[in-house]
Amino acid sequence: MKYATTIEEQIQKLKERGLLIDDEEKAKEVLLDIGYYRFGSYLFPYELTYPSKKDRTHKLKNPTHFEDALDLYYFDSDLRMLLLRYITRIEINLRTYITYYVSNQYKDNPCWFVDESVMQPDFIDSFDTEIYTEKFRKHPVISDHHKKYPDDTYAPAWKTIEHMTFGAVFQLFLSITDKEVQSAIANHYNVDKLTIFTSYFNAIRYLRNQCAHGDVLFDMKFAMPLKSGPAGKFNSFTNSTIIGAIEVVKFFLKQISVHRYQDFCKQLDTLLDGVENDTVAEILNDITGFDMNFA
Repeated sequence: MKYATTIEEQIQKLKERGLLIDDEEKAKEVLLDIGYYRFGSYLFPYELTYPSKKDRTHKLKNPTHFEDALDLYYFDSDLRMLLLRYITRIEINLRTYITYYVSNQYKDNPCWFVDESVMQPDFIDSFDTEIYTEKFRKHPVISDHHKKYPDDTYAPAWKTIEHMTFGAVFQLFLSITDKEVQSAIANHYNVDKLTIFTSYFNAIRYLRNQCAHGDVLFDMKFAMPLKSGPAGKFNSFTNSTIIGAIEVVKFFLKQISVHRYQDFCKQLDTLLDGVENDTVAEILNDITGFDMNFA
């Protein structure tokens, strides 16, 4: 069991591991701001044993400066904010089109999401306990609907799905029993294979959660590797890392709006060009696959 440490103890521990700290007051400020544990995630690629997480000594390569980890953190934070801005656009579009298309396939059934002829039983069985919970019912839109229509068990799809989590929307899509309906949604985004579309959808869901929860991006790994398709031909490296995920983001944006796709590409290039720390550039080049174009 490890115990809590003071900022002074944390600084000393970092020094003992080989971190060069020129300004201890700034280091204390940073550690109080982002936390010792989170900061350690950005020291990891500078460790002698990287990328192994087994038998770690936490000893750092010489030289490793405090600013090397801090600049990597700042880059990761900026990338996270950029991605979240555009992933939100993709999330809203997916949520909207799924609701629109499926609702128009079952016009006489505004609550098709709990219909056994439309959805898989497991989704319906867990709907009240996992999605349409008491907390969900308290959302102003849902609550107002039930006040106005007290006999309705559920609000219609265009209200309910709008307020479901993105993860729940993904599960809803997977649970549609008619493969032709699923394929039609995939085709709308110019993906002709359902397995590939599901892979892309899941990647956006996973990346969105990584960004929203403030998780590390530069060395993230997908549990379910991306499938090659119209977003690109992925290899054993790009199919599970941030570089592949970004290609999927680009692909979806291009289907939704060429202008938004172009905006994203420009802003990503600006972010990459803005990396002035050569040590960080090398890390990003080697670990993420970004072409940093440094000499």
